[in-house]
Formats: sequence, C-alpha cells, structure tokens
Amino acid sequence: MRSARRGPPIGVVVVLAALIQLGGTHVAATHQPLAHRLDGLAYALLLAGPLLLLLRRRAPEAMLGAVALVTGAYFALGYPLGPAPLSLALAIILATAARRRVFSWSVTAAVVVAVFTWALLHGGEQGLIPATAAAAWLVIMVLIGEAVRANRERQATRRAQAEARKLRAQDEYRLALARDIHDVVAHSLSMINVRASVALHLADRDPEQLRPALEAIKTASKESLVQVRELLGVLREDAPLSPQLTLAQLPELIAEARHSGLDVTLAYDGDAAALSARLGPERQAVIYRVVQEAVTNAIRHSGGAHIAVRLGPAVRDTLNIAVDDDGDGRQGAPEGNGLRGLRERVEGVGGSVDVVELNPGLGIRVAVPLGSSLGAPEAGRP
Repeated sequence: MRSARRGPPIGVVVVLAALIQLGGTHVAATHQPLAHRLDGLAYALLLAGPLLLLLRRRAPEAMLGAVALVTGAYFALGYPLGPAPLSLALAIILATAARRRVFSWSVTAAVVVAVFTWALLHGGEQGLIPATAAAAWLVIMVLIGEAVRANRERQATRRAQAEARKLRAQDEYRLALARDIHDVVAHSLSMINVRASVALHLADRDPEQLRPALEAIKTASKESLVQVRELLGVLREDAPLSPQLTLAQLPELIAEARHSGLDVTLAYDGDAAALSARLGPERQAVIYRVVQEAVTNAIRHSGGAHIAVRLGPAVRDTLNIAVDDDGDGRQGAPEGNGLRGLRERVEGVGGSVDVVELNPGLGIRVAVPLGSSLGAPEAGRP
C-alpha cells in the first residue's frame, strides 16, 4: 500500500529556509541603519537555525529548543529584523507535528513571555502592538503544527483500517477456498467410497455390472481432481474466487448421488429459472454447496436410503431450503467441519442454518433472502 505523501524532503526545507533567512535579512539590513551590522556571527546564527531543523526526526525537542535559543540570541545581539524567525516557525510546526505538543506549547509560551518582556523594556507601551502580533504569529505556528499532527494521525488510522480490511478479506478468501476444497474432496470421496462398496458387492454376485461401477468411480475421481486443481490454481495465482456453481447444476449433483444407490429427489416450489434469476450467482453457489454438503453428510453418516431436497417455498422474499433423510440422525454427535463450513457460508451472506431431528432421520433448514443479499438458509445434516 502506498504511503501518504508527507510534503517536501527536509533537506529542501532546510535549503530554502537558509536562503530566505540569509538573503532576506541581508536585504532588510540595508533599510535598518541603526541595527547592529551583519557580521560573521550573525550569518552563523541565521544559518544555524535552518540546519538545526535536520534534527526533527531524531530529536524534535532538542531541535525546537536549540532553534529558539539561536533565534533569541540573534535578536538579543541587536541584529536587523527580517525573516530570521522563519526557522523558529518551522521548528514549532515540526515539533508539534511530531507529537511533542506539551514541549512545543511550553517553548512557545516562553518565547511569547520573552517577546513581551523585551517589548516592555525597549519599546514601552508602543512595543506591545508588535509584541502582540509576534505572539499571535507564534500561536498560529503551533496550531498549524497541531493540524499537521491531526492530519497525519487520521491518515495513519485510515491506512491501518485499510490494512486490516485487506487482511480480513484475505482471511475470508482463504476460508472460502478451504470450504470449497473440503466440500469437493468430502463429496467426491464419499461418492467414490459408496461406488467402490457397490463394485465390491457386484464383483461376486453380478460381474457384468462391475465395469459400469468402476467407470463411475473413474469418472467421479477425475471430476474431483479437476475441481481440486482449479481451486489450487486459484490459490497459487492468488486470484479472486468467482462463483460458478448454479442451481442448474443441482440435477447433476442429485443424479450423481442416485448412482450411489440412494433414492434422492429434488423438487422446486415455483419456476426454477425465475428463482435462479432472482438469486444471482453468489447465492446460487451458496445454495449448491448447502445441498452438496447436506447430501454428502447424509451419505456418509446417515445410513438412510432416501434423501429429499426441496427448494421453496419463497416467503417474504426469502427462499426456504430443506434437505431431509430417513437415516439415524446425529445421535448426539457434535457438529463437524462440514456443518460448520455450511453455517459459515450461509451466515456470510446474512442467512441461517437450522439442524432439526426428524422421526426418523435428520433435516436441515436454510432460509435465503431473494433480494440483493442472501438470507437465512435451512438444510440438514451435520
């Protein structure tokens, strides 16, 4: 992330301040015949103020104190008026911006007192007018430094918040990818396991059906490898995940489950095409994963023979999803990674998941709003 612009380099500021103080004071001295003549010490003091600004990072307090002393010495020795206080103004701004607020205000107050004291001793009441102007000028310098400090703190806060958002987005991205990999691997291995069991059963009883069973295993493993490669490719290239799963792919998922020997049904309450259009791609991908995870867990843990998937009805712009089976249910087992991932998916788009015990079996209920955001889901099985 690019850092915020902090202004010109300090070296440029020092050179410009030195040129202004030396050149400007030399010109001003020609109009002040009664002032002390500029000599080597005067030029040294005029040059020392800008050079001390180089300490702004390592020792801002020492910088301000030294500049104040150098500037005070210049005027105490009776040298001509001019832009000599420029380095003091810059030192006040830099020290205040560097969060040395108490010290900056203290030095400024001390300088103001010194200015008024000098004015009363050398100019009487008439000297109070320029002294007041000088005091106001010094206070304005502190306030400018406060504004610079506040602006830097706001920029730092914005940068920290932007970095936190970036890290949070990266964590969410990795979590979404991990859920996708879990769903693909868990579902594919479950299907392969079931089909392998069928193949072993057919090997002795019906050898002619063995080849189709093995081909189904080969197809399922090939498809899962392709999906895993795609997900790992996304991770390797650090590319954004784009939801490609749609409701139109649910029949393929159901057909694959049926090949495992289960009686799986899919029903829509309403027009499937119109429902897909209202859901949008992100919510369709979430619904697909909900059904996939529910079916996978039913196959792996249920022991039942029937799974019923129903999308609908849509009530108050919310799509209700139900996945039920006639297996043994959770039987008190804690939620696994699959159900946790399912909840995270749905809750990530504003929805909710409710696992219910049926008699017999288990069900999941998911509610998904049909508007611009996803709502709460319903579907079943840990």
